[in-house]
Amino acid sequence: MIDMLVRLYDLPDSRDLYRKVEEQGIVLRRARAFEKHTVADFARTHFSAKWVSEVEVAITRQPVACFVATKDKAILGFSCHDTTMRGFFGPTGVSEGARGTGIGKALLFKSLESLRELGYAYAFIGGVGPREFYAKACGAIEIHGSDPGIYGDILP
Repeated sequence: MIDMLVRLYDLPDSRDLYRKVEEQGIVLRRARAFEKHTVADFARTHFSAKWVSEVEVAITRQPVACFVATKDKAILGFSCHDTTMRGFFGPTGVSEGARGTGIGKALLFKSLESLRELGYAYAFIGGVGPREFYAKACGAIEIHGSDPGIYGDILP
């Protein structure tokens, strides 16, 4: 799977997106250190053990590099950045029942804007699955020759 590149200095305005999500009673915020086990359990239940490792790294960064979407004290999704490599977005995931609500795109923007605030001009999205989503959502472009990129020698 290829990597993609995002121009952080040219991100579209996210205010309407955040408003749409918040109107559904969904809270977007940084995860807190004392919630590491909860977010990791969510990643383990809905996604993969490798993502658990990345969530745990993201929550130990300062500032915390993991955002969550919650409703009624339940996690609906998360996004991380600066975990596997500096300047990388991901992993990110939304529970099946919460897909289609705009949470995924909102979490993407929370992480990308955080990277921009840290001083990055560009972000990488590594090992992309939904290329069209990222191209449309944030103008991401494919990095030719990036497969397998940093993911060439993955341990089980």
